[in-house]
Amino acid sequence: MTSLVARPARSVKASEARHALLATQHLRLMMLMLLFAAAVTLVVGRLAWLAIEGRPTRPAILGAALRGDIVDRNGEPLARTIDAWAIGVHPDRLLGDRSEIAQKLADLMPDIGSQQWFYAQITKKVSFTYLNRRASPALVEAVNAIGEPGIVFERESQRLYPQSSLAAHALGYLSTDGKGMAGMERALNARLTDPAQNGTPVQLSIDSRVQAAMESELGRAMNDMQAKGAGGIVLDVHTGEVIAMVSLPYFNPNRVGMAGTEELRNNVTQSVYELGSTFKPIAMAAAIDFGVVTDMSRRFDATAPIKVGGYTIHDDRGHEQKRWLNIPETLIYSSNIATARIADEVGAERMQTMFRRLGFSTKPDIELVEKGRPIWPTYWARTTVMTTAYGHGIAVTPLHLASAYAALVNGGIWRPATLLKAQPGHEAKGRRVLQQSTSDRMRQLLRLVVLDGTGRRGEAPGYRVGGKTGTAEVAQRGGYARNTNVSTFASAFPMDAPRYVVIVMMDSAKRVQANSFQTTAAYTVAPVVSRVVSRTGALLGVIPDDHRDIDESDLNPLLWKAPNKKEEKGSAE
Repeated sequence: MTSLVARPARSVKASEARHALLATQHLRLMMLMLLFAAAVTLVVGRLAWLAIEGRPTRPAILGAALRGDIVDRNGEPLARTIDAWAIGVHPDRLLGDRSEIAQKLADLMPDIGSQQWFYAQITKKVSFTYLNRRASPALVEAVNAIGEPGIVFERESQRLYPQSSLAAHALGYLSTDGKGMAGMERALNARLTDPAQNGTPVQLSIDSRVQAAMESELGRAMNDMQAKGAGGIVLDVHTGEVIAMVSLPYFNPNRVGMAGTEELRNNVTQSVYELGSTFKPIAMAAAIDFGVVTDMSRRFDATAPIKVGGYTIHDDRGHEQKRWLNIPETLIYSSNIATARIADEVGAERMQTMFRRLGFSTKPDIELVEKGRPIWPTYWARTTVMTTAYGHGIAVTPLHLASAYAALVNGGIWRPATLLKAQPGHEAKGRRVLQQSTSDRMRQLLRLVVLDGTGRRGEAPGYRVGGKTGTAEVAQRGGYARNTNVSTFASAFPMDAPRYVVIVMMDSAKRVQANSFQTTAAYTVAPVVSRVVSRTGALLGVIPDDHRDIDESDLNPLLWKAPNKKEEKGSAE
């Protein structure tokens, strides 16, 4: 039988004491761990709070890092996404003298603002404001050395336009949240932000070299002539590619906030104008194509003004021929009277048909969203047909005119304009609007206007320029401004084998030279075309040749040469 032996009381008490000691040590350890965890949490929280408080409260541009680049037709960068530093300030946290801080900031960032500008920013009653959104690391280091806790820094992705204002209206700009707001940035916003495509830059049709030449020549002329605005375009006649697009005044997409409504407006695609006598070749093409005019020697009475109802059509004062004019002479001397008589025979239906074929009744055909709607006559009376034939009573954009002139000289095919580089064999097919024979004849006539008529100042030696000047009074409420013109020169080169259309337009030029107040197209814009073609023709693959030209032997005998005629050609519109 097994006996039960009781354990000594001393042994039980020792065991209980050991258990109590272990429990106490375990409790202390847990408390130490909890205290450590609380301390870590406090430190992390404090760091997070400091990080939040030390960064700008306004978010960086979202999605800009994924936005694709834009390059010109030769691969030159036009718009890029870069890593940049933003410098901001919390005005209520500045500790030092604000005048001194403002002066130091102005010394470091003179391109951003003056001492007064920075002082205004750092004294604003706001919690935060940006001072510079595209700061270099060196600038950040210098500003940080000022030692102000209220000045903060943030790294973010930014859109950079490395060519500054070059092709600004074609490129457009972004909103503060990274969305395309104008130009191709807006038109291609989905494509530029598509992660599947942003590895490959979007290639525009723009040639930066030609764009720069047009901007400099047109900008200088606009400044010299104190004009309100201007526009210029170079268009490939066989593909519809826009090689250059200039609208003045311009803006810098890197500093778009400094631009006003006039600077942001694209005069080439948004603004509509009555483009005057540049419409005469279009009306003549309609007459030839519809069989109204079959003989270039046919003459029309320009001996006296035409009175139709209460309206009188006359030729420019001082340049009236006051005789019967044949077809080449009508364009060379830019006769409103003879053109009106030809248009009268074409008639309203056929004239409208031609204008519609050329896209004059709808917005210009191009990728941009910023496009103006033409002013189309609501009622086509007999006088309407006559006046629209020389560019009055109908208003279109310069791009409309460029596409129309491309069709006049390329064999009769109208194509939509494009700001994207066309790959060989993938150009827009277009549509036939004129017979080949009509286009061939128009090339001869346009060349004669430059050789013997109002477009002489548009000639570029060796490049065989053809074109037509147009000077129209600016339309205003209640009529027309008698002393304010829109002057245009619509041209193409080389006329023996046309490659490019060049259109230059100037709005409300005031003067040309100190002692001259001529504001007609022959003086204001034709010389600009001459300089642009001379500077860029070879770049575009057209080699100047003084021994080549279009054959005009069948038309030259039709030109009347006045005895002892003074050298005054080119002085009319």
